[in-house]
This record gives sequence, C-alpha cells and structure tokens, in this order.
Amino acid sequence: MSPLLEAEQAVLGAVLLEPGQLRQLGWLTPEHFHRPVHQALFAALRKLHADRHPASTAENSVPLSWVTDTVAEAGRHVRGLNASYAHSLISACPRPGHAPVYGRMVLEGAIHRSVTAHAIRLHQAARADALRGDVEGALRGADVLRDVLNDLARRWGTEPRPVAPGTPPTPSPAATPPPGWATVAEEEQILLGVLAERPKSMDEVVGWLRPDDFADPTRGEVYRCLGALHHRGEPIDRITLLWEAQRRGLLADGTLSRDQLAALCDGVGPGSAEWLGEQVMRSSVTRTAAASARAIRALAENEALAPGRLINHALHALSPLDEVRTRWHAANGRPPPTSPAPAPNGPPPAQVHAARARSAPRPISPSPAAPGSASSPAAVRPPSRGHG
Repeated sequence: MSPLLEAEQAVLGAVLLEPGQLRQLGWLTPEHFHRPVHQALFAALRKLHADRHPASTAENSVPLSWVTDTVAEAGRHVRGLNASYAHSLISACPRPGHAPVYGRMVLEGAIHRSVTAHAIRLHQAARADALRGDVEGALRGADVLRDVLNDLARRWGTEPRPVAPGTPPTPSPAATPPPGWATVAEEEQILLGVLAERPKSMDEVVGWLRPDDFADPTRGEVYRCLGALHHRGEPIDRITLLWEAQRRGLLADGTLSRDQLAALCDGVGPGSAEWLGEQVMRSSVTRTAAASARAIRALAENEALAPGRLINHALHALSPLDEVRTRWHAANGRPPPTSPAPAPNGPPPAQVHAARARSAPRPISPSPAAPGSASSPAAVRPPSRGHG
C-alpha cells in the first residue's frame, strides 16, 4: 500500500473517530482524495457535519450513528461500501489528533496529480493546434495551467513565483515528429530564401522572429547569420552569407555545407517574409507549449519534489512560452497579455488555512488545566514547516 493511500485512510479514520477534526480540515475537499470511495466518504462526513449531526456536538463518546449515517450517505454515490470498510479506516488511523498532517499528505498527492493532468492537457492542446495551424488552444491551456498552479500555491500556503530547478528535469522526448513537420520545414526553407534574395524584407521579421523559433536548428543558424549581416548593415547575398557562416564555424563543424546555402539562395519564388515568418512563429508557439508541458509533467511525476517547489518550478517551465507568446502577439500587432494584479488585502483565507495545516496539530477541545498543572506537550510544541 502506498503512503498516499495510507494517508487518505488515516484522515478519514481520524474524522470518523473524532468528528471535530473537520474543523481543522476546512481547506481539504473531496476532490483531493485519489480513490472515489474516499471522495464519497469525505463528502458525506462534511455534509453530516454541516447538517449538525449529533456526533458533531458530542462531548465525550461519538455515537455509532456517525459511522452508519456516513456510510449510508456515501453509499448513495458509490457502490459496494459497507460499515466494515469504515471500521477498517478507523483501525488505519494511528492518531486522530494528527488529522491535519494526514490531510496535508492527501493535499500533496492531489497537487502532483492535478499538475500532471493539466500538463497532459496542455501537451494535447499544443499538438492539436499544430495540426490545425492554430495557437489559441495551446495558449488557453497554458493560462489554465498557470491559474491552477496559482490556486494550488494558495491552498498549500506558499507564494507562487517562478524558480529554476537546480537540476533541470529531463522531459520525455516526443515519440513522433511534431504534426505538420513537413509543412513547417518547407515554410522555413522558403522564408530563408526570400530573406537571402530580398534582404530588405528582413525589416519585416527581425523585430520578433528569433533563431530559436525555427524547428530545424540548422535553419535557425542560417537566420542568425542573416540577422548578423542585417544588424551590421552589410550587404546580403550568397557570398556574404557563406562568409558569415564560415566566420561562425558552421562550415567547419559540419552544421552547414556550401550546397545547403546554395540551395537556399537558388530558385526562390514569390513570397511574403512577414507571412512566412508568422507561420514559423506559430509553429514555435505550439512547439514551445509542448516542450513546457513535457517538462512540467516530468516535475510532477517526481514524488520526492515538495509541492511548493513543484509549483514554482512549473511556473518557471512556463516562462519560455510566455516569451514566445509576447513575440507572437507582436507579430500580429496585438498587445501582450497582462497579468492579474495581486490581492491587496494580504493572503487569502485558503492560504492561511493551508499554512495552519502545516503546523503541529492542536487538541480539539482542550480542558482547562488545573492550578499548578504542567502544560501539555502539544500546546507548547513549536510549529513545524517541514514541507516547502
């Protein structure tokens, strides 16, 4: 049995033993549980508690109806649930007072699953856009993923900010070439030919198109040579382009050959550099979105990564897409998207509750201490913030 499954059982067992523990778990929702039966049980516990079940106000022993009514309510949404399983959950809870810590473990697992699921959706949207020749689905998917990361950060009690991982994750490579690869390669080839044949057309794309936007690194290096000649105000033709490539060592290391450069400059038909550049830019957006999605999924599948670090590293993995998106909007004459302003009145309640959950659990109803008696260890234990 995995530690996450044990944590789910323990937090449910704790609430079945001590209904008052729900008051410390307001930040935990049924959707944070992995198993559907556990989702149904936690939803039933919250409903009965909100309906002021007699057990929610019991001072001493918890009535048996708390368990049977919970099973009956949860059984309306899942099949095969019986009181025997509820009692096994009670047996699986070592200490009911540790319910907030068990809940934090459940939330941690939910954060990893949620980030993984949204990264997969972003990757699927990027590939679908590449097939359609569009970018809006990928950009919407990135916005949704960012909103999810910000919401999870508030629930966990951390400040969302992009932080580069010490060791970059190794994303799984794409199993097949990106959709539309042949069309993209042809458009890149034609664009370079147009720029080499009509150097003044560099002014149409140089402000927003970058060498990294080319799917083929070799064609990206050719564009870099063209950009260097344009920046220095030198003439652009077959000879100067070949000379610039040689100065950059592209001929010596085998990146380029004379025949490749000659093929770029020969047989160029009519074409708009701006339109072709936009097609290359569109491919760059979807390709970067897919790469960010793979990197974020690799982070989320690392169970050793604490939620705070996972969220911040995932936000950092979205940064390349933000940069490409800004240039895509510049290519289309659209203003860049604006980020939402931070909340002016301090951290939201969910963040405060999550931060409290990462502290040492406190007794539900502490009895007044007798004069001269020593304080309980739980009351004087300092907060513990072991997870980032």
